[in-house]
Amino acid sequence: MTDTVRERADRLSAAKTIIRQAGAVALDYFERYDMLEVQSKRTAQDLFSEADTNVERLIRTAIAEQFPCDGLVGEEYGKQEGTSTWQWVIDPIDGTSCFLHGLPTWCVVIAVLENGVPVLGLTYDACRDHLYWAALGEGAWRNDARIRVHPRAVIADGLTAIGGSNAVYSAQLGGIIERLLAAGGSYMRNGSTALTLAHVAAGHYVGYFQPLLNSWDCLAGLLLVSEAGGVTKDFMADTGLYGRGDVFACAPQVATELEEIVGSTASPR
Repeated sequence: MTDTVRERADRLSAAKTIIRQAGAVALDYFERYDMLEVQSKRTAQDLFSEADTNVERLIRTAIAEQFPCDGLVGEEYGKQEGTSTWQWVIDPIDGTSCFLHGLPTWCVVIAVLENGVPVLGLTYDACRDHLYWAALGEGAWRNDARIRVHPRAVIADGLTAIGGSNAVYSAQLGGIIERLLAAGGSYMRNGSTALTLAHVAAGHYVGYFQPLLNSWDCLAGLLLVSEAGGVTKDFMADTGLYGRGDVFACAPQVATELEEIVGSTASPR
């Protein structure tokens, strides 16, 4: 085993433990969601609570103890430079609005980059104890079972997820949904980008599109879809790690049709 392979395996093992520990803490907060103090960030739709900040702090502390030279990027506490070739990208609770309204469509998310390339992606659905994870070149998994995108479903008989929480894109998203319905598709939204991408990887949704997302929302899930045999847009090609960009992911047989429905905003690469 080479040093790089060993280092990746060590981080995967640690990430699985850390994300489950974080999920247990998040689940404890979720069970008393109506008692949490809620605050907003940029907009009234962008919410957070002490659950978000405390869970991210737990994850950061665990990573720093085991891999002190690695860099960190998180939704709540931003960037921490490292000196190694490894960088962790974390979202303590993806789907915070659902979380804060008592809906179980939220998750804890960790992606690990090596030399700027996503090589590990983990999404933990704590409410169902489903750990979705992928390692570059090794496939995608839910707990110990291999998962794959749907092999046959098309737009007309599958479920397609379309997300959006920014008013700038409201008219555009309306047009996308109108074209999807005209094509005979069904429109879904569960409120968590990472969990939606995991469901594309597992074959529940046939595809997913959402504009203006951050890296911590999607890098883990995009690796899941890719390793499950799906088609994805290279999120960082246009925006890098710190910009906001579009997420496009689907089963390969619907890529062309979904690209036409979405329009010029996104195309698979």
